[in-house]
Parts: sequence; structure tokens; C-alpha cells
Amino acid sequence: MKVIYLDNNATTRVDPLVVEAMQPYFSELYGNPSSMHSFGGQVAQKLQFAREQTAALLGADPSEIIFTSCGTESDNAAIKGTLASYPEKKHVIISRVEHPAVLNQAKYLTKAGYKVTELGVDREGRLNLEQLKKSLTDDTAMVSLMWANNETGVVFPVEEIAELVKSRGAVFHTDAVQAAGKIPINLKKSQIDFLSLSGHKLHAPKGIGVLYKRKGARFTPFMVGGHQERGLRSGTENVPYIIGLGVACQLAVDRMEDENTRVKVLRDKLEKGLMSVVPNVFINGGGAPRLPNTLSISFEYIEGESILLMLDKLGICASSGSACTSGSLEPSHVLRAMGVPFTAAHGSIRFSLSYFNNEEEIDFVLAGVPPIIEKLRAISPFWKPGTSRPAAACS
Repeated sequence: MKVIYLDNNATTRVDPLVVEAMQPYFSELYGNPSSMHSFGGQVAQKLQFAREQTAALLGADPSEIIFTSCGTESDNAAIKGTLASYPEKKHVIISRVEHPAVLNQAKYLTKAGYKVTELGVDREGRLNLEQLKKSLTDDTAMVSLMWANNETGVVFPVEEIAELVKSRGAVFHTDAVQAAGKIPINLKKSQIDFLSLSGHKLHAPKGIGVLYKRKGARFTPFMVGGHQERGLRSGTENVPYIIGLGVACQLAVDRMEDENTRVKVLRDKLEKGLMSVVPNVFINGGGAPRLPNTLSISFEYIEGESILLMLDKLGICASSGSACTSGSLEPSHVLRAMGVPFTAAHGSIRFSLSYFNNEEEIDFVLAGVPPIIEKLRAISPFWKPGTSRPAAACS
């Protein structure tokens, strides 16, 4: 059975060109880039080139790139490293729809005596900028807001936000794990202090990430040891994966136009096709700026877990907009924050596309989904054909 993979916001296929570029650094060019001999020195040169490729994707200077193990480490490093540099300030601002790498860190900060403000979003997932303005104080050390939401694809105006935050003397960090490689980023033209990136979201391997640190930004590293990464993140570099990330970043630059044209057309075809044939559905974040590859769609009166199981039998890989796949009966925190009706939040599915998807796959999904929804609604005690009664909102 052919697999149709539409779960690229969870992880992506490692590009064959990335795999090819990595291979020599496992068994041929295996020297330590910190070594004095030329065998290791040649590896250091290749590592620097990968740093330049990564910087080019972000519109940054290579000296501002710090290689990490993943996006979660980068988020932790940015927040902990900043707060350790401003011990006199005890206020942090995030949003209610952040990734758990930020949300759960905020819980620890609260226990450590910090005041954490969680900004709300509207029904389309757009950030409440007025609340942000009112929340900023002289005691605000840092604001950490994602560039694009991993569930809905809604894009926040982070460049505008960074200017506001900097005008109040605070540090601004953005989790750009979903945005990098999908929409243009030029950090040289922004006031963003820190940015997180994860390689496996843009066709590099799992286990490699990036923390961008603007020149001059105060930062206290929590990975202490040798001199690697200019002493900002110690530990022998994961050379094969860094090389792979560099190639993936270069490919992302080369394919940016395709991502925002062909891939977006495929996403829109899937969205419009489902909306035209399936009743009682709506798009989460459809009225806000979104990533070109992401579709979060709610099918009312049925459960997302059941939809996923039936999609899986067809070889279609997607993900649920609710947390029911993890054993919880609660919808996702993102959909709750958006006020998505409770019965719709449970029936939310995220389709996320990539460069490797094609129109034939979308046609297959469009043929397969409607019968699944019809079958599940036929056995649902809540579904009444011909009605569109509103369900209770999530709180």
C-alpha cells in the first residue's frame, strides 16, 4: 500500500540530497573539527560552510548561528540564557498557543518565582496585540512568541512584535520551527534577538537544531564545557547532521517559491475540495495569514482519532487537532485558546504538506475522506443530518 504522507509539521522526510551529503562524514571525513591536524581541519571548513548555508536561510550572519540538538533545546537555551542574564527582571510573556517546549518551561518559571503572562488569541488564532502592549512593563525580561503555529499554521507578525518589545527594553525570542523554510525570513531587517529552528521540520535529520543569537544580545549558556560554538553551546559538534542541515537550508532557499506556489495550490485544492462536499466543516485559522502547507480542518460531531484510524487504513498519514491520540479527552490547547466549539475541536484534523507531495495524492485524499466522515457521522449520537447547530465552546 502506498503511503501518502501529509504530516510534515510533525516531521519531514530527509531529502535524498541531504542523506548523500551526510554520508562521507560518518566513515570517511570523521575527524573532530576542533583538532589541530588537517584531517580535522577540513571538517571544520565544511562545518563553517554549513553555518553559512543556515545563516543564508535566515538572513543572518554566520557568527549568529549556534548549532543545538533540536528546537526544544534552542527554546530552552534562549529563554534560560536570557533570564540568567537579566536576574533583576521577573516577568515573561508568551502566548496560550505556544509549543509545549515554551509552555511547559513557563510552568517551571512560575514555580521559580517569575510572573508569566499568557496572551490570548481570537477565533482565527490571531494574537491579541493590544493585550501584549498592556502587558509589557519595566519588569518584563523577555517575550517569547512563535512565528507560526504548528497546528493551524497561523502566522504571527513577529517583526512588528519585536519592534514593540524592543521599544520597551525587553528581549524578544521567536520559535520559528514551523516557519523556517516555508516563508521568507530576513533577520538582518528585524529586531528579533533569538530564533529557534529544528532540522527535521525542513527535510534534515532529527537531532539537529539551531539557535540564532543576534550580535550583542546578552546570553548565559547552560551547556558548559569546551569551546565549541564559541563557548555558547559546548559539546563536540554533530558534524554529519550539521552538514545535512546546511544542505537542507540551501534546498529550502531554492524551493521557497515552490513552497509558496505549487504546495500552496495543493493545500488550497484539498481545503476547497473538502469544504465543497462535506457538510458541517470549517477551517481553523482560515481567516488569518497561514503557512502555505498547513490545513487544520474541523469535522463536527465526530472524533479525530477515529478519522485518523480510518485514514491510516488508506495509507494516509495526518494528525489530530485534539489530544485524544495521547489518551486525553481534552481538545488541543491551541483549539481551546481559539474558542473552537467543543464537538468540532474533537473532530479536527491537520494535513501538512511538503515539497514531495503531488496532485495525485491530493486527489486520492479528496476521494477517501468524505466516505469516512459520512460513515462516522452515521454512527455518531450527536450528528443530525441537515442541521448546523452550534456546539458548546471550549473554555
